Amino acid sequence: MTAIGPTSQRPQRPDDAAGSELPPPAPSAVERANRMSAANMLRSLLPLVLICLVIVGWTAFRQNSVDPVREVDPTGTIRAADARAGYTLLVPTGLADGYRPTSARTDAGSAPEGGPVALEIGYVTPSDAFAGFAVSDFAGAEPVREVLEGATAEGTVELAGEEWTRSTTGRGETALSRVEEGVTVVVSGSATDGELETVAAAVRPYAGS
Repeated sequence: MTAIGPTSQRPQRPDDAAGSELPPPAPSAVERANRMSAANMLRSLLPLVLICLVIVGWTAFRQNSVDPVREVDPTGTIRAADARAGYTLLVPTGLADGYRPTSARTDAGSAPEGGPVALEIGYVTPSDAFAGFAVSDFAGAEPVREVLEGATAEGTVELAGEEWTRSTTGRGETALSRVEEGVTVVVSGSATDGELETVAAAVRPYAGS
C-alpha cells in the first residue's frame, strides 16, 4: 500500500546543497604569518646577519690596518736650508726605519742674504713618541729658543764623540743641545731619553744627495 501524506524525511532544499559544496575560505595573511615558526624566521634572517658581520669586520680591519703616521720627505727642505745657510748644515743621518720624519721646516726662503737660517725636522720614534731636531746659527731662533728658554741644565752626555748638554725643558721633556762655532743644535721631545740620544748621535754635516 502506498502511503499518502508527509513522510518523516525532510526534502533537501537547493540552497543547502549549494552550501555544502563551497570550498573552505583561504587563510588570511595574518594566519599565514602566525604559522611561521621561530626556526623558519631565524633561517631567513641568518644570511643577512652573516653579511652584516662580514661588512663590520672588514671595515674594522681596514681602519686598524691604516697607518695614522703621515711621513714626509725632508730632502727638499734640507737642500733649501743648505743652499742658504752660511754655515755647515747639520742633520740627523742614517736613522733606522723606526724613526719616521713627519715634518720639515726652514726659514731659508725668507732669510736675507748672509742672515741666519734655521732648520727643523720632526720624527715619530719607535715608541710612537715625538723627537724634534732643530739647528740654527742664531741662538735666538724660534725653534731653538722655544726649547732652551727656561730649561734647566742637568749635566752632559757624550754621543758619537760629541758632548751634549742634557736639560729639562719647562714642559718636563728632555732636551739635548750643543753649540759649535756659533751653530746651536737641539734635540728634544716626548720620546724616551734613549730615542733622543739616538737622534742626537746621528747628527752629521749634511753631505748632499
